[in-house]
Amino acid sequence: MSDLDIKNKVAGSGLLNFDLSKIVPKGNRIGVDLKDFLFEGLILKEKDFREKVAALDAAKYEDSFVYIYNSADAIVPLWAYFLLTAKLTGFAKKTVYGNRGDLEVLLMHAAIQSHDFSELTGKRVLVKGCSEESIPENAYVELVEKLKPLVKSLMFGEACSNVPIFKN
Repeated sequence: MSDLDIKNKVAGSGLLNFDLSKIVPKGNRIGVDLKDFLFEGLILKEKDFREKVAALDAAKYEDSFVYIYNSADAIVPLWAYFLLTAKLTGFAKKTVYGNRGDLEVLLMHAAIQSHDFSELTGKRVLVKGCSEESIPENAYVELVEKLKPLVKSLMFGEACSNVPIFKN
């Protein structure tokens, strides 16, 4: 090997890259606004509400992740969320109450909790800092909790400029 040969020091470092975006659940995200089921967008009339939920084409939510929210300044009884969720169950992959961000936090929580991290046991791990996917900050918090008992060391960022998080 001559002095001019290029060496990949990162590849030889034993550092494993982990990209959290690789475990982001794939699928369509759809919001359902309860305002659209209210009388004049303001009042919940049980009979009207039930009719609108019954008329909802739940098939359009097939294999999607659904978040139910209420943009109206109206008090909606809890049973209304039950009724709408019951209509979507069996079609949607997951239905949650809240906004799109709440949905993403819950999806990433489930993904992190169910992911098999055994390949990282005893390794030096670098969690990728930049991603094309939008990752909720809470996912990084949960990831550290999940990895700390397993890995030899954890870093955040890119191979050329990373931040050490801890060493076991």
